[in-house]
Amino acid sequence: MDITWMDFVLLTLACFRLTRLLVDDTITDWLRAPFHHYIEETDQEGNVETYIEVKGKGFQAFVGELLSCHWCTGIWASGILLAGWVFIPYFDWVILMLGIAGASAILRVFLDK
Repeated sequence: MDITWMDFVLLTLACFRLTRLLVDDTITDWLRAPFHHYIEETDQEGNVETYIEVKGKGFQAFVGELLSCHWCTGIWASGILLAGWVFIPYFDWVILMLGIAGASAILRVFLDK
């Protein structure tokens, strides 16, 4: 398997976006709901902090920990993307879509300042 620098950059951006989608985005709350319990606390200044508490034991706790950790989810996301790229026809379109969305998210951070 030959990977060009462009492939590497695209896969990196796609992995970044897929990881954020699984760990942070509101659209995937339904996916995390069976594994997370959210606790909100208000400090003395009125600021609300939200904490994640992982539910259950065994497999449920494992998935809950996985879905609350960018580092952990990133490893699995990169594996999924690489496997899809190698073994699934036209999966490169999914990687391209996620890569473009990842680049867009990064640009947004810099342009919104």
